[in-house]
Amino acid sequence: MFRWLNLLLLLFCIIKYRETTNVGNISIHVTGQKGENATLPCNIEAIFRLILTSQSKNILVCENKECKTENDRVFKKGSCDIIIKDLIYSDAGKYILKVHYTNTLEPQIREYHLQIHDDISVKKGEQLKLDVLLSNAYKVERNSSEGWTEVWTRGHGVNSDRLTDRDGNLTINEFTANDTGTYRVLDSNNETLITVTVTVTESRTDSGSPGERTDDTEHTAVYWFWSVGLPVILLALVGVIVFVVIKKPQCLNRLYSLPPDQNAGL
Repeated sequence: MFRWLNLLLLLFCIIKYRETTNVGNISIHVTGQKGENATLPCNIEAIFRLILTSQSKNILVCENKECKTENDRVFKKGSCDIIIKDLIYSDAGKYILKVHYTNTLEPQIREYHLQIHDDISVKKGEQLKLDVLLSNAYKVERNSSEGWTEVWTRGHGVNSDRLTDRDGNLTINEFTANDTGTYRVLDSNNETLITVTVTVTESRTDSGSPGERTDDTEHTAVYWFWSVGLPVILLALVGVIVFVVIKKPQCLNRLYSLPPDQNAGL
């Protein structure tokens, strides 16, 4: 009798342990701005070790931000939070974190989907190169007045005559205002990897170096000179000439009207 009770108790403990372990297998969406930091939260205490993978590759996690390794952009904070510094486009995607307790056999699993945002401003006529790493993408969409439309798909290539696929990146040679909008890169599960908002710069700002001006500034200066400056200068010269012509006879008349003794002193 006691034997059967022990077996039932053991079976209950095993089932309860499995349920507890499965509760930890959760999926978390994380967003970050390119060039900044992102945190993969964990919130688990008393861990023995952790393993971080992405695209079936193990990622070395530094114990702190002062760690100096080949991949010192990824380090642990607190008990098991993961910090990724200086985000780049290739950091986007799926991460698996296995957290091992000190007193358990199977790890808890955290699954993360990291999405990266970026903002780009381009001057009209310049080249726009979207370094979105198409090797990890399934399709690229652009948000316009017509909604989200596909501009690139795997196996088909570009769907827009404004774009070219060069070295695994999308390029617009001569950017126009019609090319503005939000571009997003999606994976095969229709999860967003990268979002890039592109705006147009009407005029190039000053470079900050003394004596340097943009083409727009030079064009404005030339226009001002021919339309305003030169007419004012010519008008001033005409005024001087008219003044001299009018005043000279008056001066001569005053001179001849003086008494002889005063003229002699002049």
